[in-house]
Amino acid sequence: MAHFAELESKIDPTGFTSDTHLVVKRVIVVDNAHVESDEHVSGENWCSTFFGGGTWKQTSYNNNFRKRYAGIGTIYDAAKNKFLHQQPYASWSLDGDDNWQAPVTYPAGDQSEYGISWDEAGQQWTGIKKSDESNWNWDASGLAWVSA
Repeated sequence: MAHFAELESKIDPTGFTSDTHLVVKRVIVVDNAHVESDEHVSGENWCSTFFGGGTWKQTSYNNNFRKRYAGIGTIYDAAKNKFLHQQPYASWSLDGDDNWQAPVTYPAGDQSEYGISWDEAGQQWTGIKKSDESNWNWDASGLAWVSA
Protein backbone atom coordinates (compact mmCIF):
# COMPACT_ATOMS: atom_id res chain seq x y z
CA MET A 1 0.00 0.00 0.00
CA ALA A 2 1.11 3.55 -0.72
CA HIS A 3 0.37 6.58 1.44
CA PHE A 4 -0.39 10.06 0.13
CA ALA A 5 -0.77 13.39 1.88
CA GLU A 6 -3.18 16.04 0.67
CA LEU A 7 -1.63 19.48 1.06
CA GLU A 8 -3.26 22.86 1.48
CA SER A 9 -1.57 26.21 1.19
CA LYS A 10 -1.82 28.22 4.42
CA ILE A 11 -0.20 31.23 5.99
CA ASP A 12 2.29 29.94 8.57
CA PRO A 13 0.02 28.03 10.99
CA THR A 14 2.39 28.79 13.88
CA GLY A 15 1.97 32.54 13.39
CA PHE A 16 5.75 33.08 13.60
CA THR A 17 5.98 34.37 10.00
CA SER A 18 3.73 35.54 7.19
CA ASP A 19 5.14 32.85 4.89
CA THR A 20 2.87 30.46 3.05
CA HIS A 21 3.34 26.76 3.81
CA LEU A 22 1.99 23.54 2.36
CA VAL A 23 0.27 21.93 5.36
CA VAL A 24 -0.88 18.30 5.44
CA LYS A 25 -4.67 18.19 5.49
CA ARG A 26 -5.12 14.41 5.48
CA VAL A 27 -3.24 11.20 4.68
CA ILE A 28 -4.79 8.35 2.70
CA VAL A 29 -3.82 4.84 1.64
CA VAL A 30 -3.83 3.87 -2.05
CA ASP A 31 -3.51 0.42 -3.59
CA ASN A 32 -0.08 -0.09 -5.17
CA ALA A 33 -1.80 -0.81 -8.51
CA HIS A 34 -2.23 2.96 -8.89
CA VAL A 35 1.40 3.83 -8.09
CA GLU A 36 4.31 3.13 -10.46
CA SER A 37 7.03 3.60 -7.81
CA ASP A 38 7.93 5.60 -4.74
CA GLU A 39 7.79 9.36 -5.26
CA HIS A 40 6.40 8.91 -8.77
CA VAL A 41 3.94 11.51 -10.00
CA SER A 42 1.53 8.81 -11.22
CA GLY A 43 0.21 8.18 -7.70
CA GLU A 44 -0.15 11.89 -7.01
CA ASN A 45 -2.03 12.34 -10.29
CA TRP A 46 -4.27 9.37 -9.45
CA CYS A 47 -5.16 10.95 -6.08
CA SER A 48 -5.93 14.29 -7.70
CA THR A 49 -8.18 12.65 -10.28
CA PHE A 50 -9.91 10.31 -7.84
CA PHE A 51 -10.57 13.01 -5.21
CA GLY A 52 -11.42 15.76 -7.70
CA GLY A 53 -8.34 17.94 -7.30
CA GLY A 54 -5.95 18.97 -4.61
CA THR A 55 -2.21 18.84 -4.22
CA TRP A 56 -0.88 15.43 -3.25
CA LYS A 57 2.55 14.08 -2.24
CA GLN A 58 3.47 10.51 -1.47
CA THR A 59 4.75 9.87 2.03
CA SER A 60 6.68 6.90 3.40
CA TYR A 61 5.19 5.01 6.32
CA ASN A 62 8.71 3.71 7.07
CA ASN A 63 10.40 7.13 6.61
CA ASN A 64 12.28 5.83 3.55
CA PHE A 65 11.88 9.11 1.68
CA ARG A 66 10.80 12.70 2.30
CA LYS A 67 12.33 12.56 5.82
CA ARG A 68 9.27 11.40 7.77
CA TYR A 69 5.77 10.07 7.46
CA ALA A 70 3.39 12.96 6.89
CA GLY A 71 0.93 13.62 9.67
CA ILE A 72 -1.94 16.05 9.78
CA GLY A 73 -0.48 19.49 10.40
CA THR A 74 3.06 18.68 9.28
CA ILE A 75 4.62 20.94 6.65
CA TYR A 76 5.76 19.88 3.20
CA ASP A 77 8.89 21.81 2.20
CA ALA A 78 8.96 21.65 -1.61
CA ALA A 79 12.52 23.02 -1.87
CA LYS A 80 13.80 20.21 0.36
CA ASN A 81 11.22 17.65 -0.82
CA LYS A 82 10.60 16.73 2.84
CA PHE A 83 7.82 16.62 5.39
CA LEU A 84 8.84 18.63 8.47
CA HIS A 85 7.30 19.24 11.85
CA GLN A 86 5.94 22.72 12.40
CA GLN A 87 8.37 25.13 14.03
CA PRO A 88 7.72 24.74 17.79
CA TYR A 89 8.92 28.21 18.83
CA ALA A 90 9.87 31.39 16.97
CA SER A 91 13.49 31.23 18.22
CA TRP A 92 14.12 27.67 17.02
CA SER A 93 15.87 26.90 13.73
CA LEU A 94 16.45 23.87 11.53
CA ASP A 95 19.74 22.03 11.90
CA GLY A 96 21.61 20.24 9.10
CA ASP A 97 19.28 17.23 9.41
CA ASP A 98 16.16 19.44 9.22
CA ASN A 99 15.22 18.93 12.86
CA TRP A 100 14.15 21.92 14.96
CA GLN A 101 16.71 23.01 17.55
CA ALA A 102 16.46 25.50 20.39
CA PRO A 103 18.99 28.35 20.51
CA VAL A 104 20.27 26.79 23.76
CA THR A 105 21.37 23.16 23.79
CA TYR A 106 19.11 20.76 25.66
CA PRO A 107 20.45 19.89 29.14
CA ALA A 108 23.09 17.18 28.92
CA GLY A 109 23.28 13.97 30.90
CA ASP A 110 20.64 12.11 32.86
CA GLN A 111 17.78 14.54 33.43
CA SER A 112 15.22 11.99 34.63
CA GLU A 113 14.65 13.85 37.91
CA TYR A 114 13.33 16.93 36.07
CA GLY A 115 10.28 17.67 33.96
CA ILE A 116 11.92 19.87 31.32
CA SER A 117 10.31 22.45 29.04
CA TRP A 118 11.40 25.38 26.88
CA ASP A 119 10.72 28.91 28.13
CA GLU A 120 10.46 31.01 24.97
CA ALA A 121 10.25 34.36 26.81
CA GLY A 122 13.36 33.62 28.88
CA GLN A 123 15.16 31.76 26.07
CA GLN A 124 16.09 28.93 28.42
CA TRP A 125 15.28 25.41 29.50
CA THR A 126 13.31 25.20 32.72
CA GLY A 127 12.80 22.21 34.93
CA ILE A 128 10.49 21.11 37.70
CA LYS A 129 12.27 18.79 40.09
CA LYS A 130 10.06 15.74 40.45
CA SER A 131 10.99 15.03 44.08
CA ASP A 132 9.76 18.35 45.48
CA GLU A 133 8.19 20.19 42.50
CA SER A 134 10.68 23.06 42.84
CA ASN A 135 11.49 25.25 39.82
CA TRP A 136 14.93 25.29 38.21
CA ASN A 137 16.61 26.97 35.21
CA TRP A 138 19.32 25.39 33.11
CA ASP A 139 22.59 27.32 33.11
CA ALA A 140 23.95 26.42 29.66
CA SER A 141 27.39 27.90 30.34
CA GLY A 142 27.84 26.11 33.68
CA LEU A 143 25.99 22.99 32.51
CA ALA A 144 24.01 22.80 35.73
CA TRP A 145 20.55 23.51 37.13
CA VAL A 146 20.16 26.64 39.25
CA SER A 147 17.23 27.41 41.51
CA ALA A 148 14.65 29.65 39.84
